[in-house]
Amino acid sequence: MRFDIITIFPDFFNSFTSEALIARAIKKKIIKITAHNLRKWTKDNHQTVDGRPYGGGAGMVMMAEPIMKAVKKLKAQNSKRRTKIILFSAKGKKFDQATAKKWSKLDQLILICGRYEGIDDRVAEHIADEEISIGNYVLFGGEVPAMVVMEAVTRLLPGAVGKKESVLNESFADGLLEHPHYTRPEAIKIGGKVRRVPKVLLSGNHAKIREWRRANSKDII
Repeated sequence: MRFDIITIFPDFFNSFTSEALIARAIKKKIIKITAHNLRKWTKDNHQTVDGRPYGGGAGMVMMAEPIMKAVKKLKAQNSKRRTKIILFSAKGKKFDQATAKKWSKLDQLILICGRYEGIDDRVAEHIADEEISIGNYVLFGGEVPAMVVMEAVTRLLPGAVGKKESVLNESFADGLLEHPHYTRPEAIKIGGKVRRVPKVLLSGNHAKIREWRRANSKDII
């Protein structure tokens, strides 16, 4: 799986790609992540990527033309790949586990990260395949949503997670939020009271443990 990020802050992703399971997935060649500086596709000496909004208003709007050129170049490099172009937007469809699973079957995701007041809407109308939001709140830009998407999709790729069962039995995998988890010690004093692990989990009775876990899983709201 190839992730191509279009951003004006490519260094934003340095730590993300060099730590933990994402770094391991890159090393194992399960994924490739490249952050591309949008300014490479500008046509003036100042590498301008934004302009004043038509009709007036606060803030600056990112131009469609550099994004169009970037997407065209990145698609041309992988013309035979199954690709989706994703624009992060507050008015986009909510990203969820079902979408992550669907995208994990692709070969390439091109992720467009906006900044400033927003992006010329011709990008959403004519360039991107989908507009995506990760929640009902506003961020400085699309870089954090891009990380959320890459991590959610990568976890579903074969070999990215050490134990396959971790992905099969986790929250959202079967329409439920995962059951509670406990580990050692068996008893902890919290707030002046001893808090114990549920007895059934210590019983060794696997059928009853499965029953307890199922009963304590929650429906997705």
